[in-house]
Amino acid sequence: MNGKKILVVDDETYICEVLKMAFTINDFSVLMATSAEEALEILKQEHIYVIFTDLNLAGMNGVELCEQIKRDNHNAIVYAITGDYLLFEIAKCNDPFDNYFTKPFKLEILIKAAQDAFFKIEAMDEI
Repeated sequence: MNGKKILVVDDETYICEVLKMAFTINDFSVLMATSAEEALEILKQEHIYVIFTDLNLAGMNGVELCEQIKRDNHNAIVYAITGDYLLFEIAKCNDPFDNYFTKPFKLEILIKAAQDAFFKIEAMDEI
């Protein structure tokens, strides 16, 4: 895998697959998780700085996942993705997330967000 790894967390497998395909075509390596707990296990094994996560996950939700990720790696860039934006206060998405996107989303916007995230990380000389 190249150094530009992205973790996609969504309990809807087809969302993970679509994002994996879009990011891979754009030269990113992608790992997928269908739960927050699975995501945390992956993050114990892999150095991943860019994460896209659904908010409405069973068990630990996306906000709790983001807070845990940021505690473990304050340089991580975490984006929220949700179709249930009414369930989560938008203000809650601004902190701790770096940004949020609502479903349905345009793939090119997420790809641009990933590119910008890696530009920021490389500028910090963290990778």
